[in-house]
Amino acid sequence: MRDVNEVDRRPALRRPAVPVAITVVSIVVAVGFFAMGGRSEPSTIASFDADSATTTTAPTTTVAATTTTTTTTTTTTTVAPTTTAALPRQTTRPIDPPLDARGAEDNPPIGRIAIPEIGLDSQLEEGIRLTTLDRGPGHWPGSGLPGQIGNVVVAGHRTSHNAEFRHLDKLEPGDEVIFTTDTGTHTYRVTGSQIVTPDSLWIVYPTDTPTATLFACHPLGSTAERIVVNLALAT
Repeated sequence: MRDVNEVDRRPALRRPAVPVAITVVSIVVAVGFFAMGGRSEPSTIASFDADSATTTTAPTTTVAATTTTTTTTTTTTTVAPTTTAALPRQTTRPIDPPLDARGAEDNPPIGRIAIPEIGLDSQLEEGIRLTTLDRGPGHWPGSGLPGQIGNVVVAGHRTSHNAEFRHLDKLEPGDEVIFTTDTGTHTYRVTGSQIVTPDSLWIVYPTDTPTATLFACHPLGSTAERIVVNLALAT
């Protein structure tokens, strides 16, 4: 397991200017956030600009070359621009932590998540209530979707039910996390990890680059902290 003091290098929105108001039993980040079974006041996710997506296109460069003979000839070489198609941008805000941690969520799965390094290949559910996470890792509603500019937030169990995220602490920088949805296959790579407190709601904030965040309770069998694994889109 890597250094828990490693700094999260995501260009994410960091801690909000106004502290997030949540109670001791906030169900902020699924799994253990909900494990206490209490209720909390909704926490406000900072708003963000969803209209600032840009497309970067390299300029066309014309290089004029001349040859010298008895007849003057001008040769023009045009360098084709390199164009990177703009990724879709996250346009929604993550929902506030649900007040009812065990309420029913009937959302259909949004795809699959695979982490070859720890032998995980699971359905990716939509929702963060315990009733949803009992079926498999859950996508935080309103967070980014795989392949978008934004933050794809996924929670999972470490010790109960199928414990899909049990070995989350074994992931190292460069390890792959593969999302498959109706938009295609999107491969992310681990950039780092950290241990945070249960009230660290900032980990679900949108980012201005294509990133993803996996999290679960930490240490095993405890809800005292959260282990967070940060990812960046590779392909």
